Amino acid sequence: MRNRVEVLHGVNLDTLGRRDPEHYGGITLQELEVRIKRFASELGLEVRFFQSNHEGEFVEYLHRLPDLADAALLNAGAWTHYSYAIRDALEIAAVPVVEVHLSDVQSREPWRRHSVFEGIVAGVVSGEGPDGYRKALAMLKAQLDGG
Repeated sequence: MRNRVEVLHGVNLDTLGRRDPEHYGGITLQELEVRIKRFASELGLEVRFFQSNHEGEFVEYLHRLPDLADAALLNAGAWTHYSYAIRDALEIAAVPVVEVHLSDVQSREPWRRHSVFEGIVAGVVSGEGPDGYRKALAMLKAQLDGG
């Protein structure tokens, strides 16, 4: 059964709870991970978590991803908008990925409206806060189930 999902949090996501609550709410990363774990359990998925503020470490982790997971949820933070190194590592990993953002990136600054992951992710969930992770996990489950 393919049900292992790696939840990858990128740059500055470890500061949730201190960041602008208008965009990110007041939830901490630890609280978010508790919710994600509950959402995953309800869907029959096993989740593991990884967060780094170091792009090279993040890329090296993505290189190991096929051995760790069947699919991934990705909130790369600001790297979403410019890190072609992470994009290349996602292509190398070759597992289904759904991009997720707590805030509605399309209604924010113009530079946030572009994702370098466009075209290689199975879907994008943006602006639904923590509940967006449930939707993203459901999208991955459908991918893993062959749908």
